Amino acid sequence: MHAIPLFEAIDYIEIGNPTVNQHVTAITMNCVEDAGYVYELASDLLFAQRENENSYKSFRSEITCFLHWCFDVVRQSPGQISRRDMDKFVAYCQSPPQDLIGQFNVAQFKLDKASQQRVPNPLWRPFVGKRGEKYHLSDNALKTKMAILSSFYGFLVAEDYCERNPAQAWMNHSKFAHKRKFAMSEEEGSGLAFTELQWSYVISTVERLAKVDPEQHQRSLFLIKLIYGCYLRVSDVSARAGYSPIMGQFKQDKQTGIWRFHIPKSKGGKQRQIPLSNALLTALKQYRKFLGLAPLPSYQEQTPIFVRHRAAGRGREAGLIDANLGIRQVRESVQSLINQAADVAEEDGLLEDAEVMRKLTVHSIRHTGITHDINLNGRPLSHVQADAGHESIDTTSQYLHTSQAERHQSAANKPLDRLAGIE
Repeated sequence: MHAIPLFEAIDYIEIGNPTVNQHVTAITMNCVEDAGYVYELASDLLFAQRENENSYKSFRSEITCFLHWCFDVVRQSPGQISRRDMDKFVAYCQSPPQDLIGQFNVAQFKLDKASQQRVPNPLWRPFVGKRGEKYHLSDNALKTKMAILSSFYGFLVAEDYCERNPAQAWMNHSKFAHKRKFAMSEEEGSGLAFTELQWSYVISTVERLAKVDPEQHQRSLFLIKLIYGCYLRVSDVSARAGYSPIMGQFKQDKQTGIWRFHIPKSKGGKQRQIPLSNALLTALKQYRKFLGLAPLPSYQEQTPIFVRHRAAGRGREAGLIDANLGIRQVRESVQSLINQAADVAEEDGLLEDAEVMRKLTVHSIRHTGITHDINLNGRPLSHVQADAGHESIDTTSQYLHTSQAERHQSAANKPLDRLAGIE
């Protein structure tokens, strides 16, 4: 069985590798539809480890091995993997094919002298044993492997790619299980979404930037409003393998006249039709007016929604200006906006809010839209579930909460006797 390394060394992780890109694209087209998206998410997680070389190498090694098993062996999306599937993965790692076991560590990529391009090293193998000895996976190595995969799945859950962590479930039922289960603290759980106050700083900051520098930030303003208003994932608004969002995805229902945003394929291969609020429809008209377009999109209009300001430097859209932003560009752009809003909050003396805001991400905007619609706007859970693309109403129900600060504030004025003072 063939296996190639998937992630470059630290110094090249942002650049990527053409051979790997072709390999992942082929997997996406032939057997695992969301392989490209998973690869983008894994790359983001690895990029976050770049300050610690040992951590980076460990995560790269284990995630590469796992994705090899998912893509090449069982041909399943990581989002479909269950705890029982993890048993099969462990068994595979304990007794891998002989031709995938190396006798020593080698560099995963090397420079091809003829093309002057970095290419996968043909001597690399996903498993390494000791020369002259039968391959053996120690308990410590297995525990480390599954702990890293649990962290990987924790990241995927936080990014709303999937709703379960099969690696952690496997650990909980294994000999490595801790007697004591650690639950997420309230403070950790409350960090998924912006509070009303924090979100007002984000919106007002981006609205100000859109007035000061419209060429740069009219796009920013509609981007965050669309993610918030339709609870979109980053993959729904970014160019990726097999998908590039266009204006024609805004469609009008012929019977109700309501405009909606159509996502042809989201997480798990699902389609979604998300109705636009009146405020979001107004925002769309304003954005299109700025772009010099008609107020509302025509049928199957091909205009990219979030056009690049500069030509793409690499990848499948290299040299193109009228192309959508990719996943990484969207993440970095929105993160910059969040940080600028946090700076404004800090200048106003809201130090704790600013600190929390800087820890939130573009995906937190999706969480915020869902949380605000349930807790502030009173939308029915079933409606929010459908728009958010949640498989279960239980997932949507988890948003039935307020932040610790809001809970404390509401508790301060509640009476002990509602009939007191009434004659």
